[in-house]
Amino acid sequence: MNEPGTHEFEVVSTRDVHIGRVVGLRVDEVSMPGGATAQREVVEHLGAVAVCAVGDDGAVTLIHQYRHPVHDRLWELPAGLLDVDGEEPVDTAARELAEEAGLSAARWDTLVEVAASPGFTDEVVRVYLARELTPVRREAHGDEEADLTITTVPLAEAVGMALSGELVNGATVAGVLAAHTVLAGDRSPRGPHAPWRHRPMTFAERFRDGV
Repeated sequence: MNEPGTHEFEVVSTRDVHIGRVVGLRVDEVSMPGGATAQREVVEHLGAVAVCAVGDDGAVTLIHQYRHPVHDRLWELPAGLLDVDGEEPVDTAARELAEEAGLSAARWDTLVEVAASPGFTDEVVRVYLARELTPVRREAHGDEEADLTITTVPLAEAVGMALSGELVNGATVAGVLAAHTVLAGDRSPRGPHAPWRHRPMTFAERFRDGV
């Protein structure tokens, strides 16, 4: 047996269980240390972006939107899927900010990437910091978006909401905490086109290949 941390977890075989519009489910047979194999269920995802839009007054924009899997309305950052082939993630973020919050930003930075639950899904969300905001016309898309509401709260208050459990969306919690750290001057953000090592591509490539 190899030393811990050196084993190559190779995929011996794979089979598709479900290929939907937003996610796919496959089962991989993966080689384990010691020579055995194990099955791993993998939910493929398009990937997404979220936007921590902070105004000159230090307030962050949050939306209140129904999320059916948890049967509740959640406070979240404006966000959306990377579902336009060839569109740069920061451009997707700008589009979603306009569509969901009616805002445009002149300054963009990368805050964090959040792996939603890497034990079973390849979904990773990149969170941007948007500043120098101006209002634009908002056009809702989709049934849930037609019902969402929008508010702004001081960034420090949003941090408190995260710590109290009022914010539970992973990208929102991470984005708010990261933005607070950056704007406090403790760390510098990355540029809007920073490398994205763990951006999910498998599900999108299925459709490019005509699957």
